Amino acid sequence: MKFIPAQLLFFLQNTTTRRNFVLLAKFLVFLAGVITLFSVLFHVLMLYEGREFSWITGFYWALTVMSTLGFGDITFHSDLGLMFTIVVLLTGVICLLIMLPFTFIQFFYEPWLEAQARSRTPRELPEETRDHVILTHLDPITRKLIEKLKRRNIEYVLVAPDQQQGSDLYDAGYKVVVGAPDEPETFRRLRVEQAAMVVVTGDDLLNTNVAFTIREISKTVGIVTTADKDNSLDILNFPGNIRVFQFVKMLGQSLAERMVGLGQAGTIISNFDTLHIAEIAAKRTTLAGKTLLETNLRQRSGTTIIGLWDKGHFEVPAAETIIGEDTLLLLAGTREQLQQFQKTYVSVQTGIATNSPILILGGGRVGMAAAEKLKEKGIPYTIVDKRTNLGSDGALHNLIVGDAADLNVLKAAGIDEAMAVIVTTHNDAMNIYLTFYCRQLRPDIQLVCRATSEQSVSKLHMAGADLVLSYASMGANSIINLLKTDEISMFTEGLNIFSVTVPEKLVNRTLIDSRIRPLTGCSVVAIKSDGALKVGPDPALPLRGGDELILIGTTEAEKLFAASY
Repeated sequence: MKFIPAQLLFFLQNTTTRRNFVLLAKFLVFLAGVITLFSVLFHVLMLYEGREFSWITGFYWALTVMSTLGFGDITFHSDLGLMFTIVVLLTGVICLLIMLPFTFIQFFYEPWLEAQARSRTPRELPEETRDHVILTHLDPITRKLIEKLKRRNIEYVLVAPDQQQGSDLYDAGYKVVVGAPDEPETFRRLRVEQAAMVVVTGDDLLNTNVAFTIREISKTVGIVTTADKDNSLDILNFPGNIRVFQFVKMLGQSLAERMVGLGQAGTIISNFDTLHIAEIAAKRTTLAGKTLLETNLRQRSGTTIIGLWDKGHFEVPAAETIIGEDTLLLLAGTREQLQQFQKTYVSVQTGIATNSPILILGGGRVGMAAAEKLKEKGIPYTIVDKRTNLGSDGALHNLIVGDAADLNVLKAAGIDEAMAVIVTTHNDAMNIYLTFYCRQLRPDIQLVCRATSEQSVSKLHMAGADLVLSYASMGANSIINLLKTDEISMFTEGLNIFSVTVPEKLVNRTLIDSRIRPLTGCSVVAIKSDGALKVGPDPALPLRGGDELILIGTTEAEKLFAASY
């Protein structure tokens, strides 16, 4: 019912629709005239046969014959009458069964559907709309971003270039406004001057066009764009107040950085002021096989183990938890405390041998970015790809041409001696296959993989991946951190470290009473209060309003926390 006023307004204001109504009305008048004519001729022929009927009967006969119902209660006896009946029947088939439905659909039903679609997918936002995020494209990054915006109650709007796409997106559950993303009027209707941010994730040419279009209207609104080519960075930065991300390159670099710290004992993956979150493989320490209580970690180094990650499974640590050989430890502490941890617990042989390369399966943009990072750190690597024209200069002499699924190719690339494998193809099915294949060949090797689809993450872990990263989650986290600086950090696909202000429900309650961990699956890493960080806070300490909680949990646990508090 709420759509009816908008639809009627559309019918009254649209010139084409009004013209269609006139044509429909003319056809109905013509049809009524034909029925009347046949009714009159019916009376004439019936009088010719010596019978007489009422005018109502004449209209009744004409309609039953034209609509092919043919009750047979009134029939002609003469050949002339039967021929007239055939003419009426054929006319009815053409006018009532063919022309009328098509005319009704074209001149009434389709405009009605269009009006309904327009009422659902408007072309502008209300004037009072402000602090919203405008998205110009729907892709894996913006899909993830929309999920995070919804959990934080931040308004967003997605630009659809045409009505059909807008209706499809609306039916999929998105908030949509129809408009061309490269026209100034579109952004005026989107209240861009009152927006918190515009996110542009198309190709480099379109991103440049949209950025300059927005700057015609607003000089201050923040713009976030993606870039594929290095040459596009200066062009995209020209309009000013723009953050340009090369997420594909960032993904490749992140995959490389997770290679056991690039020769270091551990890798710092996030920081909150002076608090650093780091990861380290348990097999590179003297902690494997011990319980957390036996490690005496906090007393000897000041660091705290805030989580254990084992091939897709996150475990909140407890005193009796046994540290497995293949477990990745998540540590929290200051930089000095992490250095003390390394001195105390890391085994002597922490470097990567110069004759142990890292294999990169896939020589696309992600693979080449990983190779550049490894080369920068002086770590040997070998790229396996079917193509021969990859990269330039330095990358080419580390290339093995062939199918990574071929055992002989992997042997030639050094799978038997390699310390780690990075799987970077853009095909998730291929990544799952290669991950499982490499895990069977080398059960002890470190496997870090790229995922394109969120549904593939669990499969990659089942196949044997130690860590899975995707540029969609990485991009969404990077963008939302610009908007709301709660410093979200993705340890791996599906496991996040994030901070939130203490919810009203938890004010003056202790961590024990709040039952955050059993209710949501999130674990409180630290509390920021009065500018000071308390790592591993006292569970009996009351939470104060305005304090900041730093938590770790899976994506589902983060959603549950947001829904609960």
